[in-house]
Amino acid sequence: MASAVMLARCTSVRFPAVATAVLLLLYISTVQASQGDKEPVYRDCVKQCVGSNCTGARLRSFQSSQPQYMALTGWTCRDDCRYQCMWTTVGLYQAEGYSVPQFHGKWPFVRFLCFEDPASALASLLNGLACLLMLLRYRSTVPRQSPMYHTINAFSLVSLNAWFWSTVFHTRDTYLTEKMDYFCATAVILYSIYLCCVRTLGLKRPGVSSMVGVLLILAFTSHVSYLTFVSFDYGYNMAANTSIGIVNLLWWLCLVLAEPADAALLVEVRPGGGAAPRPGSAGAARLPPMFWILDAHAVWHLSTVPVHFLFYSFLIDDSLYLLNTEKMGVKVE
Repeated sequence: MASAVMLARCTSVRFPAVATAVLLLLYISTVQASQGDKEPVYRDCVKQCVGSNCTGARLRSFQSSQPQYMALTGWTCRDDCRYQCMWTTVGLYQAEGYSVPQFHGKWPFVRFLCFEDPASALASLLNGLACLLMLLRYRSTVPRQSPMYHTINAFSLVSLNAWFWSTVFHTRDTYLTEKMDYFCATAVILYSIYLCCVRTLGLKRPGVSSMVGVLLILAFTSHVSYLTFVSFDYGYNMAANTSIGIVNLLWWLCLVLAEPADAALLVEVRPGGGAAPRPGSAGAARLPPMFWILDAHAVWHLSTVPVHFLFYSFLIDDSLYLLNTEKMGVKVE
């Protein structure tokens, strides 16, 4: 019995700590100043293009010839002007020997069908599919009587929603899709904190996890309200997500530090936590996308796809362990 408990405890520490570390990296974004859309040549180009092509007969011609999938995803004549003028500006920068600039907080990407950032959209979709696949595996493997069953199912739905909006945002960057991407990412981190709370405290003290859940809902409501009605401050959003991400990470690491027998697991946790590329790393973040498609952000999203398989493998094992110990009348520490 002692060896079984230790094995389950080792498993329950290793994968959450690794996955949580990656989760922290996964949802923290940086927004750099956009030199490209500040350039007079870009602004003049957009102004002239809109004046010439986005009124009267030319606008009707554009709308009649525009593919249906472009119209359905909200691409307008002005958006098309901005896209064309972006590449005109990039060409001038390269001709003069200057580094490629960003436009509206992003690198220039070659548009594929209606996808504004095709590689990141694909990576977000793959993350969502991995999450869905492992959720289905969890549901088919773990009985509903397991103590963590419903909490993990809810966490999975919150995660799926976040990856859906991430895919939509990278397909079409608008005021609404940007906000939904940011807000849903914050919701995943907060729910991950709640998941930690239920797993470590709530099984023995349900009232504690309920109070923490209420506090997290209030924090999320305040966060969204500030960004929506006061100021959409990118710096504040990044600081807030960094803070709650650290809380999330430290909560799992506290399990490692709680008992001396688990201290050796720190060696195994540390490499896994640093496996994913950091969006703020000096080299990759400054490089324009390869072939105007694949940038550091897309690679970073692609690198997180395997995390879902690791994390849900832990959740399955841990849920079955909790169910078995409950049936045997063993107290979960």
